[in-house]
Amino acid sequence: MNKRIITVAPTGAWPTKKENPNVPLRPAEIADEVYGCWKEGAAVCHIHVRDDDSRPTMDLGKFEETVRLIRARKDCDIIVNLTTSGGINLKEDDRCRPFFELRPEMATFDCGSMNWQHSAVFENHPLFLERIGAMMQDSGVKPEIETFDPGMIYNAGYYLRKGVLKAPLHFQFCMGVPGGIKASAKNLVFMKDTMDEVAPGSTWSAFGVGAGAMEILYSGVAMGGHVRVGMEDNVMYRKGQPADGNRQFVARARRVIEEFGCDIATPAEARQILGLSPRA
Repeated sequence: MNKRIITVAPTGAWPTKKENPNVPLRPAEIADEVYGCWKEGAAVCHIHVRDDDSRPTMDLGKFEETVRLIRARKDCDIIVNLTTSGGINLKEDDRCRPFFELRPEMATFDCGSMNWQHSAVFENHPLFLERIGAMMQDSGVKPEIETFDPGMIYNAGYYLRKGVLKAPLHFQFCMGVPGGIKASAKNLVFMKDTMDEVAPGSTWSAFGVGAGAMEILYSGVAMGGHVRVGMEDNVMYRKGQPADGNRQFVARARRVIEEFGCDIATPAEARQILGLSPRA
């Protein structure tokens, strides 16, 4: 199946309306963006939410409202993937509660700690990873294994051997975040080769933050991977041009995929690729 999954990350924890007024922050805004991106070809949406002051939050009510509004459009069968890392220095219970209570099809599993943007520690303690992995298995939520450097891929292999994670794994290579691996085609090849060594048979996706976005988009598609785009990762469509919205990024990803002679995966096809159950 030569199908490529487009994941859209519409909001993130950090972009602001000041940086780009088109960043969706309210539940209704996020749901509207997701619907437009689904119509454009996105099969997965990666969801962060904000509080009433536009700050990152793991508030269950905000997640519940956002997911409800996404699902209110009955024709939209997009896969919902909830973040477990909506900020720095969050309580572990708060990070787990949204996916455990709402039971989305996917949620993020950040496979290690890092110095986030050289300003704070993004902590993912080994005991927390064991806990969240067990909770995902208990709740039937598939982990999206976010890796910001090659060491996190080896961490995933450790948790796979230990039974905290179950094969087949799905990786998201997060590239270009200060404190993590640089976004370059050379580094993406290394990340994929490491994954193939550690967890053969896994599926993978990649994105580049900022200036590395296009290099990772093109090289990822050329290497057979899936892609992630959206205003979580880039508020500029190109240098000097703010993005009109998330749909613009999805449309570009679709064009790139089709230029390589591939097809975009529908949500139903993405479920098959990712080993998810068909939607009822």
